Amino acid sequence: MILLFIIGGLIAGSVIPVQASINSRLGREVGSPFLASFISFFTGTLTLIILALVIEHRLLIAPHTILSHPWWLWIGGGLIGVFYLTTNILLLPRLGAALTIVVTLVGQMIMAIAIDQFGWFHVPIHTLSLLRLIGVICMLIGVLLIKKC
Repeated sequence: MILLFIIGGLIAGSVIPVQASINSRLGREVGSPFLASFISFFTGTLTLIILALVIEHRLLIAPHTILSHPWWLWIGGGLIGVFYLTTNILLLPRLGAALTIVVTLVGQMIMAIAIDQFGWFHVPIHTLSLLRLIGVICMLIGVLLIKKC
């Protein structure tokens, strides 16, 4: 079963450069990285509305659910998504697809290791090991190698 999750993750990861390339081109065509991000999120929102209605038969959340959780839980993902997507739109024409993706991936790994180490956001703690540290260092070296090419 874990193999299926890994394959799913690989497939999900493989579409990120495609998304970044499409959105970067969209940004050039519409003349604004912010408008391109808006269009991307708008079509994504419409897709999610349809999926929620078809699969879960609902769109609303009970008010007590909203009030019983921290404010950042409701807006954090969306704000971070806007930052990430728009940054990719801005970086890709300047750095190229490979460097843009690997730089953001290294940033993701560094933050993921910190989240695992300290259990932020109530995730299970996975302490930093020498092998994890070596892995991130190898990724940083990869950034330097890709930049030199």
